[in-house]
Amino acid sequence: MARKCCVLILAATIVAFALRLPRLSQRPMHGDEAVHADKFRLLLEQSRYEYDPYEYHGPTLNYLTLIGAWLTGAKDLTEVSEVTLRIVPVFFGVCLILLVLPMARGLGTGAAAYAALLTAVSPAMVYYSRYYIQEMLLVCFTFGAIVSGYRYTQKRNIGWALSAGVFLGLMHATKETCVIAFAAMLLALLLVLHMKRRQGSAQSAGNPVKWSHLVAGLAAAVIVSILFFSSFLSNPAGIADSIRTYVTYLDRAGSTPLHIHPWHYYLKMLLYSKFAGGPVWTEALIVLLAVVGFIAALRRKNLSGANPGLLRFIAFYTLTMTVVYSAIPYKTPWCLLGFLQGMILLAGVGAVVLVKLAPNVLPRLIVLCLLLEASLHLTWQAYQSSYAYDADSRNPYVYAHPTREIFTVVEKIQDCADVHEDGRDMPIEVICPGDDYWPLPWYLRSFTQVSWSNRVVDSPSAAPLIIASASPDIEAALANKLYTLIPPEKRKIYMCLFDKPYYVWLRPEVKLLGYVRRDLWTAVSERLVPEVQIQIEGEE
Repeated sequence: MARKCCVLILAATIVAFALRLPRLSQRPMHGDEAVHADKFRLLLEQSRYEYDPYEYHGPTLNYLTLIGAWLTGAKDLTEVSEVTLRIVPVFFGVCLILLVLPMARGLGTGAAAYAALLTAVSPAMVYYSRYYIQEMLLVCFTFGAIVSGYRYTQKRNIGWALSAGVFLGLMHATKETCVIAFAAMLLALLLVLHMKRRQGSAQSAGNPVKWSHLVAGLAAAVIVSILFFSSFLSNPAGIADSIRTYVTYLDRAGSTPLHIHPWHYYLKMLLYSKFAGGPVWTEALIVLLAVVGFIAALRRKNLSGANPGLLRFIAFYTLTMTVVYSAIPYKTPWCLLGFLQGMILLAGVGAVVLVKLAPNVLPRLIVLCLLLEASLHLTWQAYQSSYAYDADSRNPYVYAHPTREIFTVVEKIQDCADVHEDGRDMPIEVICPGDDYWPLPWYLRSFTQVSWSNRVVDSPSAAPLIIASASPDIEAALANKLYTLIPPEKRKIYMCLFDKPYYVWLRPEVKLLGYVRRDLWTAVSERLVPEVQIQIEGEE
């Protein structure tokens, strides 16, 4: 049975790779992804990193991305692709499944196998495994700490204590919200111990915890955290900043209006979402099975040799994470991964319980077929969300995401650079209030003379190509500059860079205008006309 479980988990790993790995560069870079890529630039090009206690989160994402960059021979950011960046969360999204293996006996082999499958095909897990942000790393390191802690309770081996410490240190060095997981794990552990005492079994199985092992594990956590935050001892101030940062994030959790959502935001997203013309999105199967698994863990029925203490720990941990994240007003959709992983583990238990509740073979087959069909539907949703609706606002996991028209912007700029005498050294002005131009810096990273501004700069000169936010104030200020501030002998006529309706959508509710000097516009038009004629002749 254990061998069959291993085979099924490895099969789920293959499914996970198949859903996560293809076409990593297809989806436009999210603004957050582009910001992290820009932060990575300093580490790649100058071998320098300094933790910022106000933005960007922890350093693990940057340092782990170095591995892929080195393997591809990239020396600067222009040589780094979306694949190089996004392969990092893909790797940890798949590791999340493999980490089920050392916990299989504790969960029960059937529950472990099904939990691995749900992790592989969950639309949220697949979608954010292809996202260059810290969340998937944090979830993987958190699960690694739980697995290591559980294995230590079974073996009292210092190796597992050290492993748990390393994972805890990696959690802290990944994202500030790790403290929520720390608190949830501590509370879950205390509740499990309390229940054991009430049942007259306060002493856990095997030998008691050795203080030397506990100290070794904590030391490992501290060392790992210090190494990353201090940029491997080159920036000692980062250690203090890693503590000071919580003042910033506590303030942001309740006072930043930009990402404030109601308490049921995450649960509604998982249970049911549908937007005009789009498909129904639901991971209700996981939530409902998790409820069954939660009840079974507390009642200790139909657990098939699973470890009751472990299941109760996961149940209390998941409940605490769900309540805390729902209570925090500041919400972004990828944060649900922290408690979704716990739900998936409980869902594996719930599926086994439902099968065992069936009185004989035929009802059990029916339950198994229903679970298989529901899992296939999750797989279909995972494909749709990551490939067909990957940048579509009708996908609930798409959040403030750039539209595919970002590729139009890049294509138009490249057309102008191809005919400009300076090529990619052509001056470009990007003007967006609030610095709301991301992810353009990623796509223009090979252009050397780009100026980024949040207002129109009053000066007697202008770049041959201008990208600006579509707002009356910006348009009026640009018109004043181009046709009033610039002396008559230096004035140039500017044409619209984009075709009708003369603007593009950077993302929903954010429009961009483009202006190009007429001589460049004419050169591009003359260059493109022969290409169009050749294409028409070829079709004839």
